[in-house]
Amino acid sequence: MESIARYLMIGGIILFLVGGGLYLAAKFSIPLGRLPGDIRIEGENFRFYFPLATSLLISLVLTVILNLIARLWRK
Repeated sequence: MESIARYLMIGGIILFLVGGGLYLAAKFSIPLGRLPGDIRIEGENFRFYFPLATSLLISLVLTVILNLIARLWRK
């Protein structure tokens, strides 16, 4: 039961940090979701949006951060 509580607390902290990062990105006008490479198709009654470049950027940043945490964790 303690391990579940620990995982929930870690998940909450991660969600808090992600939310704070998104808040700061909006506050400082970082164009997440509006980068060149994001696909946007708009028609009369149709709208399609796929944030390809934003997804790749977030994936890259998270990969670097998680690798650094994993290396520090092993020591």
